[in-house]
Amino acid sequence: MAEDKKEAEVTVEATEAKVQAPVQDPQEFLENFNWTKYEQGIEQVDDKKLQEFETLVAENFVDTMDEEVVTGTVVYITDREAIIDINAKSEGVISLNEFRYNPDLKVGDKVEVLIDIREDKSGQLVLSHRKARTIMAWDRVNAAHDKEEIVNGFVKCRTKGGMIVDVFGIEAFLPGSQIDVKPIRDYDQYVGKTMEFKVVKINHEFKNVVVSHKALIEADIEEQKKEIIGQLEKGQVLEGVVKNITSYGVFIDLGGVDGLVHITDLSWSRINHPNEVVELDQKLNVVILDFDDNKSRIQLGLKQLEKHPWEALSDEIKIGDKVKGKVVVIADYGAFIEVAEGVEGLIHVSEMSWSTHLRSAQDFVKVGDEVEAVVLTMDREDRKMSLGIKQMTPDPWTDITTKYPVGSKHNGIVRNFTNFGVFVELEEGIDGLIYISDLSWTKKIKHPSEFVTVGDKLDVEVLELDVEGRKLSLGHKQTTDNPWDKYETEFALDTTHKGTIAEVVDKGATIDFNEDIQAFVPTRHLEKEDGSKLGKGDTADFKIIEFNKEFKRVVASHTALFKEEEQRNVKAAVKKAAAQADEAKPTLGDANEQLQALKDKMEGKK
Repeated sequence: MAEDKKEAEVTVEATEAKVQAPVQDPQEFLENFNWTKYEQGIEQVDDKKLQEFETLVAENFVDTMDEEVVTGTVVYITDREAIIDINAKSEGVISLNEFRYNPDLKVGDKVEVLIDIREDKSGQLVLSHRKARTIMAWDRVNAAHDKEEIVNGFVKCRTKGGMIVDVFGIEAFLPGSQIDVKPIRDYDQYVGKTMEFKVVKINHEFKNVVVSHKALIEADIEEQKKEIIGQLEKGQVLEGVVKNITSYGVFIDLGGVDGLVHITDLSWSRINHPNEVVELDQKLNVVILDFDDNKSRIQLGLKQLEKHPWEALSDEIKIGDKVKGKVVVIADYGAFIEVAEGVEGLIHVSEMSWSTHLRSAQDFVKVGDEVEAVVLTMDREDRKMSLGIKQMTPDPWTDITTKYPVGSKHNGIVRNFTNFGVFVELEEGIDGLIYISDLSWTKKIKHPSEFVTVGDKLDVEVLELDVEGRKLSLGHKQTTDNPWDKYETEFALDTTHKGTIAEVVDKGATIDFNEDIQAFVPTRHLEKEDGSKLGKGDTADFKIIEFNKEFKRVVASHTALFKEEEQRNVKAAVKKAAAQADEAKPTLGDANEQLQALKDKMEGKK
């Protein structure tokens, strides 16, 4: 029994000794082992120990021949490289360029690596994080897409239509419309940043990945939008941010809900473009004016937060007062003048000049002009005001009878003409009308444009004056003597004048005796003595057989010249025959034969 007990104790002690025997650390063994002596055969190593060492190495160290992805620990970071412990015989290095997507890399971080070079020139183990990420990337991207997980990505650069993002080592495309819920004006601000994304599309055939940052915030915004829309009320004042500016208005972000401030609701004053009042990303308060049934279209106002300018307009301004303002809008019928911020008055074109002929407002003022005017009417309730600038000068019709009495002669400017006459301006505000019949003594004018053009200076005489009706009747021909008084004598009845047929017309022909006198010759009066007729271009003598000064009508005849001579010959022959009859007392038959011969001659018979 004693021997058995003693043997058992020895066995226990041996077991405890075996358990308590320290296991040599492989790294410590490698550092302390003298390989030179071993290679020279000076120091022998027990085979059992070598076998034990090989077992430890196999169990604890990574086989650098294996190209599988392993996980390492960052143990040191230099300016250019990261030192990674992968539990191999030596530590590996990775360029920091491979960690651009992760600028927060620090000692102790776990990273996936792939052994790129087992031993470089300096005996260093070279690892690759990029290759390791690429190998694992597609599995992770597919998993993130299937599970709708949020992933981190590094924005590498801009590209057409969006950005290139590094996600798990894969270059994914981030469309510009998927960066944010609001329009992006500066894409470069995102380059070099690490952001969260959602994988929204994968094309396995072309190895394309599309990610979105907007999708992450849309869900939150949708909740905010529902909450905001549910609380909207007309007249409610909210704070918003200018999201977009257009020519017709400004879009305001109310926190996920957009509203429009129309250009007319930005300011009480007239503006040409909204950017005169607001700028992008500006925070401002707006009031809700209206919205549709589902509140998807919200109409906002900015000017409504301020007191209406008409309410602040001085009570001292009244009809007849003089005010100064700037021309802000011009229309054909007049011009709008801003006499105070947001307060405008209309100067109708008829109140711009004492002149009565039609003119446009552009003839008197232009946008931006500073003008002084008189208040003609004012309606504070309807917020309307009419002004006049012609009232700033005396009415020229006040002493019209003194300046322009009937019979006085003046020089004016042709301003306009109609079918029936010409409007002549004697001075600003004094216009007169010359009827077409009073333009010329001699010319037959069908339209005033045949005689004058707009802008011509014309001598006139005042024919009639209507002070109450503010009308002047003028004449131009009255400024010269009437040549028909002279022509009445020169072209008197039975006078003979030489002329040339100018034109053959219906029922006759025309002859121009001078620049004023044009005579008409009836067809039967064109017959010559030989029985033929005068034609265009023929020159002959003509006898005036009609002259009407009032209607400027002159009628002439060529035939009358020789017909008259024949009639005189007939009378002479009759008289001679009578005398011969008394002497010879011829028979009645002889006298009849002589008379018949003369009659035949007068009728052109041989």
